[in-house]
Amino acid sequence: MTILGIDPGIATLGYGVIEADKGKFLPVDYGVVTTPKGVALPRRLEMLEEGVVALFDRFSPDEVAVEELFFTKNVTNGIMVAEARGVVLLTARKRVGDSVFEYTPNQIKTALTGYGGADKRQMQLMVQALLRLKALPRPDDAADALAVALCHGHTGRMSAQFRIK
Repeated sequence: MTILGIDPGIATLGYGVIEADKGKFLPVDYGVVTTPKGVALPRRLEMLEEGVVALFDRFSPDEVAVEELFFTKNVTNGIMVAEARGVVLLTARKRVGDSVFEYTPNQIKTALTGYGGADKRQMQLMVQALLRLKALPRPDDAADALAVALCHGHTGRMSAQFRIK
């Protein structure tokens, strides 16, 4: 099964694609879709959609896992990220129907490290170990997206709980 993990963002959207087979995971690709600062928000959202569509065309994922939004300080930035996340969810829904799942940052951290308060470095090391990568995945947004995909891969039979209804 091919899983596309997405870490939503307006300036930088991380993606990670893995193959999952009976609890074993292989990395396929990871990276980012970026939009330039100073460009009008509607155009940036359109650019994100184009990037996400290209990911679907290239990898044909069976399921999509998206990180839920978490922000505490910068509400303005949080709203723009939420809008970017909406583009991702709509595009994913159109491509894979009901096979779109959401995970909170704590669920992702717990699935990979056993501890919901794991820091970024711990997460990157676990992603590297689970996917047997030679180096830490970079940039951070791509590493986060791989973590989302791995979280979904680990949920197995319980994934229906995280399906968007």
